[in-house]
Amino acid sequence: MAGRFAPRTAARTPRTARPALPHQAAPAVRGAPAGTGTGDESPLTREWTPPFPLDLRLVLGPLRRGPADPTFRMTADGAFWRATRTPEGPGTLRVVARGDRVGAEAWGLGAEWLLAGLPALLGADDDPEAFTPYHRLLATTRHRRPGLRLLRTGLVMESLIPSVLEQKVTTDEAYRAWRLLVRRYGTPAPGPTAALGLHVMPDARTWAMIPSWEWHKAGVDTKRSSTILRAVRVAPRLEEASSMPFPEARARLELIPGIGPWTSAETLQRSNGAPDAVTVGDYHLPGIVGHALADNRHADDEEMLTLLTPYEGQRHRATRLILLSGRTPERRGPRMTPGNIGTL
Repeated sequence: MAGRFAPRTAARTPRTARPALPHQAAPAVRGAPAGTGTGDESPLTREWTPPFPLDLRLVLGPLRRGPADPTFRMTADGAFWRATRTPEGPGTLRVVARGDRVGAEAWGLGAEWLLAGLPALLGADDDPEAFTPYHRLLATTRHRRPGLRLLRTGLVMESLIPSVLEQKVTTDEAYRAWRLLVRRYGTPAPGPTAALGLHVMPDARTWAMIPSWEWHKAGVDTKRSSTILRAVRVAPRLEEASSMPFPEARARLELIPGIGPWTSAETLQRSNGAPDAVTVGDYHLPGIVGHALADNRHADDEEMLTLLTPYEGQRHRATRLILLSGRTPERRGPRMTPGNIGTL
């Protein structure tokens, strides 16, 4: 069908491998095989010394979907825990700063995959030097936040599904839906995570089998649940977008009815570390950008994009810096993430 694609039924064609960067060489992984994630196996471990300042809270923060996200935790010892579904299977990653080094432990079938991707997750693929701040506010914020890097998970569906849930509702409603669905249909995360309540999100087949009344109980309307169902039917094709340049990746995602510029940007910011994936269609962002760069809190998407024109290629980084600057107008409405319906 023109402009669309169907789920694959034949064997998948192997993905073309990209040249490995220096930090992508096989990591020195220590420990016994991570096993299946029953909680009693020893973790695989890795230490990595980033050649740049690194603020784990700033870098990993975008992966957290609310304070009770069942896939993400920050504990009192300063460690970040992440439960996810990798191409090799479920995995749990624990990351902690140790002076100028980063220590990581991983459990489950996806442990080796997670440790191999640790540098990319923490921004090693990012290039902040490509950004030139033309506004004093952005220059000052960048100077004050040297540890900001744009993460890259290499996983599309784990960011796409919660982004769809955030369409046209308040953030609290979206976070609740994600929490309920992952806890009910996901699986307990591998490793010593029982006390944290960490869960790995469902696989594509499980998402597709969720009954309509369970979506309704989670507060998810038919438009959003139908978009997720269309996406999971072609999940392998969507995951391929993680290795595509941003324009091609965005086009791949937006072939799915119900996924438009807002949702594709929110997804690719995380899965691909896309520095130009500006979130168009957001309820608050145009006013925030307008207020910061032109003292116009009533800016719309068109005005926001005009203000961001000097940063083309780096517009997502510019908006991250604006949000971190603290120069935001007072909110007068609910915390909305309106997202996109169809081609919005």
